[in-house]
Amino acid sequence: MPQQQKVLSFSEVLVTCRIFVYVLLIVLQLSEASDTDLPVSSELSRPIVHTPVGIYRGLRAQDGNYSMFLGIPYAIVDPQNVFGPSIPHKFNGIFEAINDNSRCPQIEESIISGSLDCLHVHIYAPNSASIDNPLPVMVHIFGGKFLFGFAGRYLYGPRFLVRHDIIFISFNYRLGPYGFMCLNNSKVPGNQGLKDQVQALRWIKENIKYFGGDDSKITLAGNSAGAVSVDFHQYYLQEQLYHRAIVQSGVALTRDVGRSLEPDRYAPIKLAKELNFTTADINKALLFLNQLEPRVLVGATETSGINLGPCIENQFKNVENFITKSSINVKIVSQRDVDVLIGITSDEGYSLLGLYLQSGKYKCKDLMSLLLETNFEFRNESQLSDDIQRIVQLFYYGDDNQCTENKRTEIKIYGDFFTNSPTLRTITKYLDSGIENMYFYMFSFAGERNYAKDYLNVTSTVGGAIHADELGYLYDISYMKKRLRDEDMLMVDKMTELWTNFVKYGNPTPKPSKLVPLQWPRVSHDKMSYLEIDTELRLGSRPMHERMSFLDLLYKHLRRYQK
Repeated sequence: MPQQQKVLSFSEVLVTCRIFVYVLLIVLQLSEASDTDLPVSSELSRPIVHTPVGIYRGLRAQDGNYSMFLGIPYAIVDPQNVFGPSIPHKFNGIFEAINDNSRCPQIEESIISGSLDCLHVHIYAPNSASIDNPLPVMVHIFGGKFLFGFAGRYLYGPRFLVRHDIIFISFNYRLGPYGFMCLNNSKVPGNQGLKDQVQALRWIKENIKYFGGDDSKITLAGNSAGAVSVDFHQYYLQEQLYHRAIVQSGVALTRDVGRSLEPDRYAPIKLAKELNFTTADINKALLFLNQLEPRVLVGATETSGINLGPCIENQFKNVENFITKSSINVKIVSQRDVDVLIGITSDEGYSLLGLYLQSGKYKCKDLMSLLLETNFEFRNESQLSDDIQRIVQLFYYGDDNQCTENKRTEIKIYGDFFTNSPTLRTITKYLDSGIENMYFYMFSFAGERNYAKDYLNVTSTVGGAIHADELGYLYDISYMKKRLRDEDMLMVDKMTELWTNFVKYGNPTPKPSKLVPLQWPRVSHDKMSYLEIDTELRLGSRPMHERMSFLDLLYKHLRRYQK
């Protein structure tokens, strides 16, 4: 499909734009280590936590009143089967929890980094936390298309959050071929990265009380692919490992370009061939790949074009499964006894499609074909595909079939199909499942800490917020430390008050405050209430009503064709 290939090249361009940020973060990580990794006070003042599995000695943060326990192993990768399930970490002794530099094997354009010694958890606990005074816990899953990302504090700095008396936790999980190879094979059934997340949640549930955390108030949060992960746990997790969920700009119903639930069962053979080892035997290919230095395999995966991501697994006896059928066909989510905070940004489509639209290679028909091919399987019904394409085009463009000069319509279409509509349909599914305590938001604020706008160098022509922009107002991102204008810090204060109130109480506005002088109503079938988070906080109902109603009818009409 030539249209599909063009968009995959756009994804590579998007990664190129992000590479500058990641290189900068690595440089900062190295240059700041002497200031933040080593305590100013004596060794005797370092925080120590005793648990049944060992003793952890961390650091006192120099930018706030909290302790840091960094790089704690929660699991290890099986050296005999690096593509299979991880093994819970067994530890007994004293662990120096002072390093959050690890990341799992990954590639950002031409830079390959990481190792398989990466399944680590990072815990940030306010000084007020203790076994006698347990605090609510927020666990964050990073995004990155399940191909790249890391949990270190240089991107997900905890300072803005922990000052509200919550414990913040982040962790790494396997990515790319090590996390999402999915085979018709009991040794590599698939979704290892998501199962790593489950291992981390089990470790946190069992041990966080020793760090002063309340194991009955754990909130699982994520953005983009991290939010997709949270939603997958909502659908498929069979244990009560968290009690609240924050889902930021990503759900399991999203069918993003380059990511499909349909796995490539011959991936090992193709990867081995990419590295000049030819075989038709899956097991021989796996044995060859298992022995490779991870960076070699990650590089080969990049050039092979193999599609890797969450998949529908084949089921095997005595093998832990996760995703066993498409979320489209799951009527009731498994995690129903949870509170939910879920939302989008006002311009989701820009960061997902913007550079591709600016490339000069784009045609309106490309986008329509892309939308239908990615979201629906029409098989041999080409006439139906043409008819649906014409209907969508008429709805968004009217009789004018030409692209708009500023691409605003195209950005709306892309955001609607890949984030906005899937999120609204997920909210409905949550309500149908019996989740009653749910809050919906739209983040619209444009300031100097808008994360995605910054790394994409987006100009003021996009007035609102694009995909992942809100991260700069929740996390103390290292390279943004000097971007502390009054209006930006006011948004940091508002966002972190709302988010931590939800973590603590299951309600982002338990009572009006000076910063948030309103009460945010819950979502219901009768009223799709939401909070627009901008310079001024505004309450509304059913955002983008006409567009979402149109797409809701489209998906209902084409249900049997959905991927």
